[in-house]
Amino acid sequence: MRATQVIDQRVSGPQKSKAGVLADFVTGCPIAVGGFMMNGLVVGALWVGALIVGPTVSATESTLEEISASAVVTWQGRNDVEVPNDGSASRFALDALTGDGPWVAGRIELSGQWRERQEWRILLAPLALSESGTSATDIAFQGASFASGSIDARYQFNSWRLTWRYLWIDRADLRVKVGFTAKVRDASIRLRQGSLVASKNDTGFVPLLHAAVEKPLADRWLLEADIDALGGGPGYAVDLGAGFSYSLSDDWRVRGQLRFLDGGADNDKVYAFARFSSFNLGVVWRPR
Repeated sequence: MRATQVIDQRVSGPQKSKAGVLADFVTGCPIAVGGFMMNGLVVGALWVGALIVGPTVSATESTLEEISASAVVTWQGRNDVEVPNDGSASRFALDALTGDGPWVAGRIELSGQWRERQEWRILLAPLALSESGTSATDIAFQGASFASGSIDARYQFNSWRLTWRYLWIDRADLRVKVGFTAKVRDASIRLRQGSLVASKNDTGFVPLLHAAVEKPLADRWLLEADIDALGGGPGYAVDLGAGFSYSLSDDWRVRGQLRFLDGGADNDKVYAFARFSSFNLGVVWRPR
C-alpha cells in the first residue's frame, strides 16, 4: 500500500554534558532509538541515513535541542480501500469495519541545530488498530473473498521521518522554518474471517515538504504549528498540527496539539485513502 492516509555537540575531552551524551547516542546509534518499534528494513534505512549524516553532523558540532514525547488519542474519519485496484477487488470502507475510534498511540520527536540557521528533526509516529465489524456485502480483497458478516480488520500506518529545515525568519516574536522531510512508511491492511486471512503490506520512502512556525504569546506560552505535505500524481500526503506549549521551567514544557493526517494513493496496485484527526498531549525536555 502506498502513502495512505506524512546531532548535540560532541564535546571533546573527558567530560560531556547530558546533551552531549544524548547526541552521541542519537548520531552513533540510531537503531537503539527506534529499533524496538521498527522492522528490519526501516532500521536499515535509518542506519544508512546515519552513516551519511552522522559524520557530517559530528564534524559541524550539531546540538540536540529538544526531546518530546506525546500520548496521542486519534479518531478515524475515512479509510477507503481497494486492493488490487484493477476491477477484480471490492472498494470498501475499512472504517465501517473498525469504527471511528478513538485509539491511543504515541509520538516521539528529537530536534536540534545543525549548522547556522539549520536544524534537524527525527520523528517516530506509530499507528496501529485492530477491530471487528460486520459487512453487509461480500468483500474481495487481495485475491481472497470474504463473505458478508463478521470480519476482523487490522490497519497499520507507522511513520518514521528525518527532517532538515532552515530557520527562514528568526525574530523575537516569530520563528519560521522551511525544509524537507524524508519519510519511511511502514503500512499494512489485514482482513481475517475464520481461517481466511489476506493482507497488503507496504514499506516505502516518501519525500515531503516541511514548514514550522513558533510564535511566543503571553508569559510562558508558545503557539506552535508544523506541516509535512506533498501532492501530485496518483496521491498525496498531509500531516498538519497546531497547538500550544507552556513552560514549566527552562528545561521543561507541556504541549497540547490538534493534528490532521490525510493521504493516499490511486494506482493500478492499490486504491487507499485514509484520514485521521488526533489530540496530542505531551512533555518537551531541553537537555543541557
